[in-house]
This record gives sequence, structure tokens and C-alpha cells, in this order.
Amino acid sequence: MSDQIIPAMISFLAVAALSPLLITILRKLGLIQPIRKELPSDHQLKKGTPLMFGIILFVGIVVATLYSPTRLMFFLSITYILFSFVGFLDDFWKASRQDPGGVSGKTKLVFQFSFTGILLFYVINVLGIDTNIQIYKNMSIDFPIVLYVIVITLFVVGSANAINFTDGLDGLLGVVAIPTYFFFFMVSERLEVQLYSLIMIGCLLGFLIYNIYPAKAFMGDTGSLAIGGSLSFLAVLEKVEILIPILFFIYFAEQLSVILQVSSFKLTRKRIFRMTPIHYHFSLKYGWSETTIVAVFGVLSWCCTFMCLAYWKYLLHP
Repeated sequence: MSDQIIPAMISFLAVAALSPLLITILRKLGLIQPIRKELPSDHQLKKGTPLMFGIILFVGIVVATLYSPTRLMFFLSITYILFSFVGFLDDFWKASRQDPGGVSGKTKLVFQFSFTGILLFYVINVLGIDTNIQIYKNMSIDFPIVLYVIVITLFVVGSANAINFTDGLDGLLGVVAIPTYFFFFMVSERLEVQLYSLIMIGCLLGFLIYNIYPAKAFMGDTGSLAIGGSLSFLAVLEKVEILIPILFFIYFAEQLSVILQVSSFKLTRKRIFRMTPIHYHFSLKYGWSETTIVAVFGVLSWCCTFMCLAYWKYLLHP
């Protein structure tokens, strides 16, 4: 256990110590967040806040790879890097051009589907992950490999973007993602997954020192898409696909709110929510502060995690 806590502590301290330098560099380079005009007035005050702060989380990738230079750890690191690359392109476009729209959605999806396909090929053919989905104890559904690849590809890309939607308030994604990484730390029998998850928790705790309200810098897609990709593939590696609707409940709720809002407006010209993703709705409809929303979503994320731990322990692996 100490072998895992030490690198996690190193990651936490390194992120906490290096963040002020990175924030200064981002500000000097003019890489700041452009604010969408339709966002609430309190968000307009955040104009000028450095973007792409998620780069600091690469500290964890370096530490994890140095402490455990194994095939599985390299896979986890590469997964994070590839999805972070997609987010970096979007962030750099936004910040350098001061264009809130960023890179086109089609371009980002092409990259995400391509990277996911390559990573899944490696997972199945090199890491030897089978194509069944466990439902209950010894009960599982064995998918034909083609169908499994299609379903999991859609799941990974969809989940990565759902998690990306969650990064909309100061500290929100960090607070919500920590319990999810904790779940994988608890259920995995792979030392690399345990180490990686604990290091990511350490990094996020160091990150939150500067990202909690009022944020001194924003994570950006550079961090949120990377977290989304890594969490999605951890679910695939640990064969807990059946738990994803609960484990990723907040992420999917954020994404579903956007889908419902767009669909409703196209069909009826009426909006279901005041604004989406849904965390904005709680602010505009009920007057919740950012800190309240983050706290409530964080508690809900922990509740979902403990529910999944109970299902995993008593029903999947009794």
C-alpha cells in the first residue's frame, strides 16, 4: 500500500507546487478562456481566466509511468495522452482565437473514434480482454467481437464527451471524478490500475487547490476529455460495464440534459431546462451557487460509487 501512496503523494505535491508557474505561463501566453455570451452573468466575470490548466495533470502520467513502466501502465498513459491531445486542439483553438466554439465537433469525433478503435484493438489482441459483459455473479453475455467493438467504441466516445460536459463549473469535474477513480482503485486486482487511480486522485486534489471556486485557472478539454477517456477504458479493463449507468450517472445526466434540450427545441421550439448542461439549470432555476452545485454533485458521485462498490462486492464478485 505504501508503494502506491508515495507516488500519489508525490503527484499531489508536484501538482500543487508547479500549478502557480503553469498558470503564470498560460496567462503570459494569452491562453485564456473565451466566455460564451449566453452563460449567466457570474460566468462573464471569469473572462481572462487561463485555460488548458489540465496540462498539469500530465505530472501524474509521468509519475505513474516512472514508478510502474509496464505494458498496462503504458497503455493507460497513452490512452490519457491521446484523448488529451484532442482536448488540447480544441482548447488551443478557443484560447488563441478567442473563439468559444473551438474545433468542430466532427473533427473531434473523428479523432476520438480513431483513437478508440486503435486502443480497443490493443486491449483485445494484446491485453487479452474478453468480449463478454458480466451481469450477475457467473452470468454474462458473450458478444461477437464485431458487435462488442461497436458497442464499446460508442460507449467510450459517448462517455468521454459526457465527462467533458461535466467540466462547466469551478472544481466540478475534479470533485466528481475523484470518487470514480476511487471505485477503480478499490475493485481492481491489477497493481497498475490501483496505482494509476490513486495517482490521478492525488493529482486532482492538488489541481483543486487552484480550480475550486473561485478558480484561478480552468481545466479545459485538455484535462476533461483525457479524464473521460481514461475512466471509460478503466471500465472496459475492469469488466464493470454493467455498472456504468450508475457509476457515470452524473456524467450521463449532464450529457442527456443537452440531448433532451436540443431535441425538444428542434421539435417544439421549447426548452426543457433553463440552460444545459444541467448544472447551469440548478443555478438559473433554483439560484444555487457554484459551491452548492459542486458539493451536491460531489456527494451524489460518492453515493453512486458506494452503490457500485456494493453491487460489485455482493453481486458481481461475491
